[in-house]
Amino acid sequence: MSSAQLNAGQTHGQAQAKTEEWVQSAQNTANKTRDKMADSKESAQHGKEESAGFLQQTGEKMANMAQGAIDGMKNTLGINEHEKK
Repeated sequence: MSSAQLNAGQTHGQAQAKTEEWVQSAQNTANKTRDKMADSKESAQHGKEESAGFLQQTGEKMANMAQGAIDGMKNTLGINEHEKK
């Protein structure tokens, strides 16, 4: 084997090793990004569930306040349903 062929083989081997190193690095970066995205998605879902619960409670409170206001007006005007009997 000639010196040129030996050098070419070494260069090819080094290039292949470097390529594999870059591929592994890219895979590691992709895996880290995927994990961060999964964590973000989970966190967003949790926040969405908390918001839905808060909005449900707020809606119920508003409905109760409105009913209380209606009942108060009926009492003030003397048209409460209990007095119709």
